[in-house]
Amino acid sequence: MRKLTAILCLGLFSLLALPAHSAEVAMLDWRQALLSSDAAQRSMQDLESRLSGHQQEAQSLGQELSQLQQRLQQEGDSLPDAERQTLIQEFQQKGSRFEQLRQQIMEEQRSAEQAFLEQAEPKLEEAVGQVIERHGVEVLVEPQGVLHSDRDLPNLTDEVVEILNTLN
Repeated sequence: MRKLTAILCLGLFSLLALPAHSAEVAMLDWRQALLSSDAAQRSMQDLESRLSGHQQEAQSLGQELSQLQQRLQQEGDSLPDAERQTLIQEFQQKGSRFEQLRQQIMEEQRSAEQAFLEQAEPKLEEAVGQVIERHGVEVLVEPQGVLHSDRDLPNLTDEVVEILNTLN
């Protein structure tokens, strides 16, 4: 992402050095553009289908852990030691499995996100370049980076999404 930001900044600075045919300042939410693209939607659906089994297992374990915890709190003191120890051991084993699943899910999500960003970055750069050229944009800012503007800035995000969707 730093690379993308640096390339966008260099591109913008080089545009500023050229004779301007318009004095356009526009806005682009590149994160929204990426996440709204068809490719991102497919990537998220693929990830969800790959993780559905782990997520269902984690949800089931979470419910079982809640029930075990509730039972231990309500009946723990009145249960025979052997039964209480068995419940505690079961709770610990299921808790360990739940944490393992949570870590696997998080790692899969990180990995999928990284793979998507690596694949999508060149396409985003191309789409942004096309939109900058089409609109004669001299300065392109992120919505979060605008502190004040006396006028509404054109938001090019939807147009970038359209181009991204054609680059698949």
